[in-house]
Amino acid sequence: MNKPLRRIAIFCGLLVLALLVRDNWLQYVQAETLRTDKNNRRVLIARYATPRGDIIVEGTPITGSKKSAADSSNDFVYKRTYKDGPMWSPVTGYASQAFGSTQLESIEDGILTGNDDRLFFRNTLDMLTGKEKQGGNVVTTLNAAAQKAAYEGLEKVGGKGAAVAIDPQTGAVLALASYPSYDPSEFAGNSLTTDSKAWSKLQKDQNPSDPMLNRALRETYPPGSTFKVVTAAAALENGLYDGADQKTRSPLPYILPNTQTELKNEGNIPCQDATMREALRVSCNTVFGKIGADLGKDKMLEQAKKFGFNEEQFIPVRANASNFPKEMDSAQTALSSIGQFETAATPLQMAMVASAIANDGKLMKPYMVAKLQSSNVDTLEQTQPEEMSRPLSEKNAQILQSMMQTVVEQGTGTNAQIPNVTVGGKTGTAQHGLNNSEKPYAWFISYAKLSDGSSPVAVAVVVEDESANRDDISGGGLAAPIAKNVMEAVINKK
Repeated sequence: MNKPLRRIAIFCGLLVLALLVRDNWLQYVQAETLRTDKNNRRVLIARYATPRGDIIVEGTPITGSKKSAADSSNDFVYKRTYKDGPMWSPVTGYASQAFGSTQLESIEDGILTGNDDRLFFRNTLDMLTGKEKQGGNVVTTLNAAAQKAAYEGLEKVGGKGAAVAIDPQTGAVLALASYPSYDPSEFAGNSLTTDSKAWSKLQKDQNPSDPMLNRALRETYPPGSTFKVVTAAAALENGLYDGADQKTRSPLPYILPNTQTELKNEGNIPCQDATMREALRVSCNTVFGKIGADLGKDKMLEQAKKFGFNEEQFIPVRANASNFPKEMDSAQTALSSIGQFETAATPLQMAMVASAIANDGKLMKPYMVAKLQSSNVDTLEQTQPEEMSRPLSEKNAQILQSMMQTVVEQGTGTNAQIPNVTVGGKTGTAQHGLNNSEKPYAWFISYAKLSDGSSPVAVAVVVEDESANRDDISGGGLAAPIAKNVMEAVINKK
């Protein structure tokens, strides 16, 4: 072979080698990346080629699938449908041919589409028998009546708000409502004339109420006076006071440490040297501000963390981390201890606080997926209740329960009373904005105990409303009735 031919042969050989290397690189190294690439239309076509599995509440699907409208430009066969979409969207999220998916629809996409590895055996059997591939189901912990009570209560009040209910004994989420909300069915397809327009109308730049924001999990609010139960827990756990009826040696007026600024109470209420029970009943800023300053930032921070503050929660949908400040002087510690300064909490977080107190000091990890199922309802995975922390001892939790029960029986939370049921609660109104110029947030956290001593539900409700007063009565007037209805819904189901 002459020299030019040899060079051409070597060059061609290198080209073949390069082609083989590239081919193997694509087929083996990059296969998974290409398969899951959001821009790979073949993946999207396959995802919507068969009906998705369902998200289940108490044995009933709250989702469905239907064939897309006959349109030659649409190669997606099925699109998602939702039952009572605005009520359930904070739980389900959305699955849209045009805009992707969120929350349970996204997290459990493999199960719902039937592509999860755990469904391999089921899919193989279906293929051999000629049966159409089917997605699995996501069975939630939600209580339909409680969810309805929460959503309709928020809708009736108007404004913006959220409500979360938890089973204190297991951590199961029973209700997760956010208002205003949206219907995921409106943009489940990929039509430019309908779905895209519906999507655009829901975006914050066109809709300032931001209906697609999950306020139960993704919005942190100043918790106001509801945080005083955390401060009371810190006082008991650190031995500052050993009971609910011990005098607190609190002066009136109370001047914030190292300042000349007076910490005021709302109205003329009996806070001088009040007991913690009385201070919680009438919601004394001075008493709990002084407790926080006396304990110091480190002990207050430690107590807040035990309740779940300062870290994200996954239920399995992600919830924003609530915040208790790490860097504070004594005056700022006092303000933070009454739910002001930089203290901020999600409604989920404050439901966790109420839940731990109701469960005699044991905080269970919150979750809202009970189990995952194959298409023939075989269980693939089941969630087991899991202890998250012990924010306070059983003795101190029961002391705090008695204080919260006094709030409902004789204090600012009387609107949450339920006949023949022991209810503990705490109202709160969190002021915010420059010089407290914006609408205050009305809060209520609570739990219910039955005659057998069990506690089936703990609730947190927050409402932002024009009619909110700037005192704790707002929480009792706006948020407490919603919490009451949610608790009654759970109790009546039992």
